[in-house]
Amino acid sequence: MAYHLAQINISRLLAPLDDPQIAGFVNQLDEINGLADRAPGFVWRLKSESGNATDIAYNDDPFVIVNMSVWESIGALRGFAYKSDHAKVFRDRAKWFEKMEKPSYCLWWIAAGHIPTVAEGRERLEHYQMHGATPYSFWFSQQFPQPADEGVCV
Repeated sequence: MAYHLAQINISRLLAPLDDPQIAGFVNQLDEINGLADRAPGFVWRLKSESGNATDIAYNDDPFVIVNMSVWESIGALRGFAYKSDHAKVFRDRAKWFEKMEKPSYCLWWIAAGHIPTVAEGRERLEHYQMHGATPYSFWFSQQFPQPADEGVCV
């Protein structure tokens, strides 16, 4: 079986999306999402009719926004996240988002062709927040290899 890498990250806005304080982030969304769409190893990203995921609910808090994507490998995602123009947006995140008390991101392996749901991502993230890195959900700093096919849930 072939596997891909799923990722979720959430952020809590300092102000509503239409507030001028958040404009620097909003104004870069199309460019950065397009960069992801063209990145080597990119498979899929969560988006609505708007072309991004800012209007897709993660939970009951309207200030929490969610981002999810699927990649062919850990290296492909790492290259996009830290070695492309995405890295500048990542470095500037304190301008637009609260500092989270718990981890706000995680990775997990999925069967190639599977499209994860927000509920699935939330479950993986909550597991990571409670248990730290495990084969079920982890981060770049403590990775787990793709699962072996026998008896592993994806």
